[in-house]
Amino acid sequence: MESMFQSRYDLVVAGGGVAGVAAALAGARRGLRTALVEKTVWFGGLATSGLIYIYLPLCDGNGTQVTFGISEEMLKRSLEYGPGEIPPGWRRERNAAEARRYRVIFSPASFVLSLDKMLEEAGVELWLDTVVTGATVEDGRLSAVSVANKSGCGELRAACFVDATGDADLAAFAGHGCIEAPNALANWTLEYREGAVGLAPNCSMAIVGCSTDPETVPPGISGRTVSEAVLAGRKRYRERLEREYVSGKFDRRSLFPLMLPAMAELRHTRCVTGEFTLEPGMEWTAFPDSVGLAADWRKPGFVWEIPYRTLLPKGLKGVLAAGRCSSSRGDAWEVTRVIPAAAMTGEAAGVAAALSVAAGITPDRLDCGVLSRELTQVCGFALHFGELGLSREERKP
Repeated sequence: MESMFQSRYDLVVAGGGVAGVAAALAGARRGLRTALVEKTVWFGGLATSGLIYIYLPLCDGNGTQVTFGISEEMLKRSLEYGPGEIPPGWRRERNAAEARRYRVIFSPASFVLSLDKMLEEAGVELWLDTVVTGATVEDGRLSAVSVANKSGCGELRAACFVDATGDADLAAFAGHGCIEAPNALANWTLEYREGAVGLAPNCSMAIVGCSTDPETVPPGISGRTVSEAVLAGRKRYRERLEREYVSGKFDRRSLFPLMLPAMAELRHTRCVTGEFTLEPGMEWTAFPDSVGLAADWRKPGFVWEIPYRTLLPKGLKGVLAAGRCSSSRGDAWEVTRVIPAAAMTGEAAGVAAALSVAAGITPDRLDCGVLSRELTQVCGFALHFGELGLSREERKP
């Protein structure tokens, strides 16, 4: 079928979650004509549409900030139109629990408004309610993505692409072999609970299922997987409400949902098979091509360097992966998939795209020294443990 419309850009970013927004901002702020394609009508991904509204820590739990740049900018902007506070004493904490670290709980709707504003200010061309349906590869290089929206079917061509779909859709559509993993069932809901203390009086979060839940969704992702996971999550929440009502403590007037997640809350579906894959046990491992540092949100004192090679799909040129699409497995994926690391790798991907386009090369040929200088001198990143005086011995015993 011939395309009904076609547009050409310097950079096309697929996926408008925090990784995609960061990549688009980084590219547009460096002068690239940038398009951001998002399947819903909200930016922010799981942080907003998915109601997972905890901006996890930018610090190591021992008073040292490790993640900077747009990731920190987003954390602060998430509070622009709504409640939430950064713990004031996070720099003095040692072996701190997640809630006492440099993090916030934010209003998802407020964060959407701030992301809209940031993208508008940067001049990003925004394609909402637009689904990526395919990819074109020419001589081993991604050259175009197929999309569909109310205008029909079309094609977006670019000098460079960022796959921030969360499910490595660009890579998969291009025929790239991806890493897959199973998912635990989870459902995050914003609810009215009389007497609760949360985002606001009587407004709190309900989390049904968690990452340690023994019931899992099969590895990978498909139309059936998404449907089954969404319906199972809503059923679990419905059953939870019914139990609360039967107990007599609450009724439909004192406990009810305010907002249900508008997307599947799948955490590990598929990611690219990168030039390098971050594996469990690689915390405190130094990499010469690190593009930034990420703290483990689950336990203080554990920090990861993220290699540039994890953003490069092996054997597929012209595209970078960002967020939970970057090449990771197991416990390492738990670190790279969450908001701070996703925004950080998104910015790194956008910067690498801008440098590559300016040089007329594909990202796999980019000099890592050039990228490192841009990330440290312009973006304000720390790339290696030593830059912050961190060492393995700093971690909690």
